[in-house]
Amino acid sequence: MAAEPLKTLFYPFEAEALPLPGKGARVLFLGAEPGFRLPAGFEAALHLVQGFRSHFRALQASGHTVTPRAEGEGYDIALVLAGRHRGQNELRIAEAVERIAPGARVVVAGSKDDGIDSLRKRIDALAPLEDHLPKHHGVAFWFRRAGAEASATLRDGNPDLVVEGGFKTKPGMFSFDRIDAGSKLLAASLPDDLKGNVADFCAGWGYLAVEVLQRSQSLTALDLYEADFEALEAARLNVHGVIEPRFFWTDLLAEAVERRYDAIVMNPPFHSGRAAEPGIGAGMI
Repeated sequence: MAAEPLKTLFYPFEAEALPLPGKGARVLFLGAEPGFRLPAGFEAALHLVQGFRSHFRALQASGHTVTPRAEGEGYDIALVLAGRHRGQNELRIAEAVERIAPGARVVVAGSKDDGIDSLRKRIDALAPLEDHLPKHHGVAFWFRRAGAEASATLRDGNPDLVVEGGFKTKPGMFSFDRIDAGSKLLAASLPDDLKGNVADFCAGWGYLAVEVLQRSQSLTALDLYEADFEALEAARLNVHGVIEPRFFWTDLLAEAVERRYDAIVMNPPFHSGRAAEPGIGAGMI
């Protein structure tokens, strides 16, 4: 969880560099993660956006309104928690600009280790910043919506991609710009006699599922399980065959899989951010 960047994001309100949103105000929070604490006097209604299933469930369990994609418009302020993926950060900021009211503020924060200073300079060149404030090994910066040019430029710079094999992806997904080596190796080792009900755990944007469909002629069902909402939506566009696959937005470490399968293929993660966490992959297996 992004404990330090979350504190950085709300610090301008605590430091009175920004006014606290009061009752009746509507706040959009893109990239929201569990563990944030609102400053005293921050009384606005929050709409959280989080597409990673485990974070989504934790936020929902805390009583927040949360959706995997942004909804609504005319917000009084938008908060953006920036992460490691430059393209994803820029697309979230574009989304924020598009969904706030004219003249409303966007507040962005992230870790210095994740490149927040470069992002700040990039945004300042498109929409002049009102100010910025360093804290908790990160930086928060903010600006006002002045038109549609900034969001259009950010979207133009981060288009949807089509990678080798015609797969559609977006910035921020795992291996969004190429088929990763591990999946290629696994695909080359897949047996040709898979049959019956088959599942793809940690399906991503669908590469392995397509390989299974192309190699196996005796499938009766193919189910894809993925925790990243956007990756699963891309898989819906990428995976087609004689049988229509089914798609499940699922946290496999926390949510039970009720169906039973004749075979399961998977290329699970063994890391969280930069840190190696073999327990994640072991838990999937």
